Amino acid sequence: MDEESSPSEVAQRLDGKVSPAFLLLAEGLLVQSNGLGSLLSAVNGLGGFEAQYAQIEKVSAHHGDNWEVLLHGHLKADRPVMFDLTDVIELKATSEDTAVLDALLQAKAHRTPARDYIPDDDADGAKVDVSFATQNWQKVIRDRRRPGYFVRRYFEAMVFYYLADELRTGDVAVIGSEEYADWSEQLLPWKQVEAKLPEYLVEVGMLGPGETTVFDGRALVALLRGRLTRAAAAADGEYPDNDELFIDPDTGVPKLKARRAKGPRKGAERLEQAIKARMPERSLLGIVARTAYWIEWWHRFGPASGNDPKLKDPFGRYVITTFVKGTNMTFAEAARHIVNVSAHELSVAARRHATTARLNEALSDVVNAHAKLDMSRAWGNGTTAAADGTHMDTYLDNLLAETSVRYGAVGGIAYHHISDLYIALFTHFVPCGVWEAVYIIEGLLKNASEVQPGTIHADTQGQSYPVFALADLLGIDLMPRIRNWKDCLFFRPSRHAVYEHIDSLFGEAGRNVIDWDLIDTHFKDLMRVTVSVREGTISSTLLLKRLRSGSHKNATYTAFREVGRVIRTVQLLRYLSDAPLRGRVTAATNKVEAFNGFSDWVRFGQRGTVAHNDPVEQEKDVKFTSLLANLVIFHNTLDIAEVVRQLQAEGWEIDPLDLAEISPYLTEHINRFGVYSTHELGIPPEDYDTRLDIDFSTLEEERVPAA
Repeated sequence: MDEESSPSEVAQRLDGKVSPAFLLLAEGLLVQSNGLGSLLSAVNGLGGFEAQYAQIEKVSAHHGDNWEVLLHGHLKADRPVMFDLTDVIELKATSEDTAVLDALLQAKAHRTPARDYIPDDDADGAKVDVSFATQNWQKVIRDRRRPGYFVRRYFEAMVFYYLADELRTGDVAVIGSEEYADWSEQLLPWKQVEAKLPEYLVEVGMLGPGETTVFDGRALVALLRGRLTRAAAAADGEYPDNDELFIDPDTGVPKLKARRAKGPRKGAERLEQAIKARMPERSLLGIVARTAYWIEWWHRFGPASGNDPKLKDPFGRYVITTFVKGTNMTFAEAARHIVNVSAHELSVAARRHATTARLNEALSDVVNAHAKLDMSRAWGNGTTAAADGTHMDTYLDNLLAETSVRYGAVGGIAYHHISDLYIALFTHFVPCGVWEAVYIIEGLLKNASEVQPGTIHADTQGQSYPVFALADLLGIDLMPRIRNWKDCLFFRPSRHAVYEHIDSLFGEAGRNVIDWDLIDTHFKDLMRVTVSVREGTISSTLLLKRLRSGSHKNATYTAFREVGRVIRTVQLLRYLSDAPLRGRVTAATNKVEAFNGFSDWVRFGQRGTVAHNDPVEQEKDVKFTSLLANLVIFHNTLDIAEVVRQLQAEGWEIDPLDLAEISPYLTEHINRFGVYSTHELGIPPEDYDTRLDIDFSTLEEERVPAA
């Protein structure tokens, strides 16, 4: 008989010698087994029991807000690589707390063979310290049925999660690394800082020239407490007359009335039309050539040895190279459109004769020449700047390529510092995954031009507590446009500080109070870091990458966070109370966004994609584009001034307020495409005129000097 035989056949064969009850039981079991078989088939069709358990685990984690149990699934494919990496690099704890590295040693000791459970004591019999982990993690890595053991897969996920976090915060360093080095070792010793402190304090305005007052932690606390107290009192006193700020008395929710943007002045529109109609037609290559004659920025380029470039025509070679690299054309395309130039010659000039340092020097030459033009006084006085980033496409197979959540595309960020004179002071190329605020100070410190702004504006991405603190301690007035200011905490100078009109901004009475003792205690740490950044022994970018992460082991972070709370509260109160200030912040950030569009227009080759995979060449790419954009801005400014002189000669009355609304980002008169003639390279232009017979004093009176 086979498995398909029916119960009646069995009964017939046995000739009634089996109990009917047993036959009924057998028939029932057969029906049950068929049902279980269909259930098993259904489960197998959905990926098997293991997949169903994983799905149940995900649902359970979702309802319990316990994402930790899901992380191991994402790390599974990279597990061998992560273990191999920790074998190759040498890790070091930068504080006395080595718990994460000890847990890593436990994970490495039991990585093969891969068991589901590993002991929770080390080779010496001591319990592995996991106190650094959250309660969620500590629950996940344990199994109540296996006391004295960790669940291996969850334990490994926890270790690598916290190791990555401590590498970001600087609590764990990689010996021999540049990006993940122990940044505290790059700080100046306190004795050197103490010797430089008087000069630094005068430079940033904390002490007056010749003042001999001892400046210590108490003095810094008194200075910061006074600023916060005065700012809060001023905002509270001005609230009844502040028509644009409303705080709901019942809910305490503040609201700022939307300001209606002022349209362009009628006179400015007429003037702009007249200027555009008379702007002479230019070619990009001709603009680069004429500015090279006038400013001689091309002298900054040359071989690394510093010797004679040994080129037949270095002027022409560097001018064409700047044009080609700035527009992002390929060298092969350039050779097809420009006579007597080969792709190899341009490649050699770009790779060997132009470094990031030389490009920065050329940028500074153009900025200095631009600032000397009378026309530039219509736009500003060089005391303010704005910083913002714009997305740039890259190829996928390079170290900087990331998918930007903000921009929704793969690539990097060209981060520009744009002066109120419309010209770019400095440019970085940074990964998409990096908080842009860490680069906001570096651009000002590396700006070597004569235009040195004291006030910097940015969008919401350009702010955090440590950034506010470091900027203020360096004497920089950081005033970003904070889109979500309603969600920001306002901090009181003391528990007893109460305000008549704006108290609800500070939350519950007696809470959100600045810890002045913390600032006093870590005065030396604050000064060591700030003076070291000022002297260039440590990069502000590297520092802020560590300080922005919120390490609980890093006392320097907590001190900077506390100073940043003071400064951001002061700036928020200023922002809410001063309507003209809000207008200036918006205008400055709009200006840098306009520059981003202008530089994209200049960079028309290869659809703007950064084609290099080498980070150094990527940085040079964006700097070449900024240099070309600056050259066009400078040349446009000269052309605008010449048209204004023509209009004045014809009897036009030029109002400086109208002229201030004319942007140098004009493009209609510039021919970007076609056959590029090189004849202009051999025609030295006449000297340009920097003067303009217009009284800009009315504009100067309206501008507020940098704080």
